[in-house]
Amino acid sequence: MGNSDKAKWIAWPAASVSMRYGLALVSVAVAAGLTQLFLYFHLPLAFNAFALSAIAMTFWFGGTKPGILAAVLSALVRSYVFDPEINSISRVLYDLVFLVFALLMTGVTRARDELEVRVAERTAELTRANEDLSREIGERKRAEESLRRSEAYLAEAQRVTRTGSWVWEVAGGDAVHLSEEWYRIYGFDPEQGAPSWEQRLQRIHPEDRAKWQEEIDRAIRETSDYEAGFRILLPDGAVKHISTVGHPVLNASGNLFQFVGSSTDITQRKQAEEALREAQADLARISRVTRMGELTASLAHEVNQPIAAAITDANTCLRWLTREEPDLGEAREAASRVVKDAARASEIINHIRSLFKKGPSERELVNVNEIIRGMIDLLRSEATRYSISMRAELSEDLPRILGDRVQLQQVLMNLMINGIEAMKDSDGPRDLVIRSQGAEEDGLMVTVRDTGVGLPPKQADQIFASFFTTKPGGTGMGLRISRSIVESHGGRLWAAANSPRGASFHLTLPSTHE
Repeated sequence: MGNSDKAKWIAWPAASVSMRYGLALVSVAVAAGLTQLFLYFHLPLAFNAFALSAIAMTFWFGGTKPGILAAVLSALVRSYVFDPEINSISRVLYDLVFLVFALLMTGVTRARDELEVRVAERTAELTRANEDLSREIGERKRAEESLRRSEAYLAEAQRVTRTGSWVWEVAGGDAVHLSEEWYRIYGFDPEQGAPSWEQRLQRIHPEDRAKWQEEIDRAIRETSDYEAGFRILLPDGAVKHISTVGHPVLNASGNLFQFVGSSTDITQRKQAEEALREAQADLARISRVTRMGELTASLAHEVNQPIAAAITDANTCLRWLTREEPDLGEAREAASRVVKDAARASEIINHIRSLFKKGPSERELVNVNEIIRGMIDLLRSEATRYSISMRAELSEDLPRILGDRVQLQQVLMNLMINGIEAMKDSDGPRDLVIRSQGAEEDGLMVTVRDTGVGLPPKQADQIFASFFTTKPGGTGMGLRISRSIVESHGGRLWAAANSPRGASFHLTLPSTHE
């Protein structure tokens, strides 16, 4: 501690040396004056008491050296002013009193100064500690305020994204933390406390409960992350779609004891996806209807052929029956041809009706070769109209696939009609080949190959883009829809140029795809 800090704690800090030594002179002079006043009124001589007071005052307020000066001055004034004729022994005794008192006051003054220094040092330490504490409190308040803001931002972000956070213990399944948004999503009241494991389990839709429990058991068994999608059933009957992710937390011993994660309400996303699927289905149906409208003349001819044949065979049957001796064998054969032609006409009409049909996607095991043959029969008249030869090269050992028959018919119809339209105005051979064969991983591949104008130069990668078309009056949606259908079945659809002319469209489908 410096001199300036020390002087700060002295009651009367001396402004200068002259003032401190002047205090010694003044205090002794005042003591002498008071003694003269006492003598004037014939009071006992009291200089010793006044002098001691002057010495004490000077030591206390002026310091050690001024105090010693005051003691010396007091002894001189006592000996030469008030008791000049006192004997030597008495003078020595009085001087000794002043000396002892001066020594005592020196010790007292030094002790006081040391105490004041210690007090000043301690006070400075306390002041610094108080400042540090004030800064720490301020930092803590700022940190708490920042934490509150972060929690508010997090709560708002969870509300906007419909995501609730949670932590639950593996032993017993008790919830350690459930956010406000989690309570809102699951329909629990936070004021009633955290719901038990059984209560949370009962919230899950009965049809999804076993699958969810299986995923949790796997994550616990493997100490791994998990991600699950399921539905929850609220008390009012409302159903929500939930996507949840969890991460394992290990204790100090490395053992699994908690899972931390989040649950997101994806109901609106599911509804949007369903609306999108319905819109895509409607768009695909419109595309089919548009295609069928373009093929009206060919389809009418295709349907008319078996009907005309059936009429001819029916008339033949009647002639065999109306003879004088009916020929039942020939009549039976003619009647069989009528049935066959009627079945053929019915099959064509059913193909047409299925393409016009509106309804949800229905997946079933289908034979792709049967679909190819049906589309060849349906489009044969259109191909014949432009002198186009259609040929099927079908592998008979193909697996059945899980798919929507109508959607796959639409894909093949789009590809085959595109091939027909690419060749109808071209010179040279006009061949449309539809080939089926096995593919990797037990799947199959269908190729539609034509000898038409080929792919547009430098734009081959754009033909599957929405609204891209090279045909006058085209919508540019046929190939885009076809690729979406194939991808929804887990397959791929792409195009490649033929040499020397034409194009090939390839699609692959897995044997099973859910």
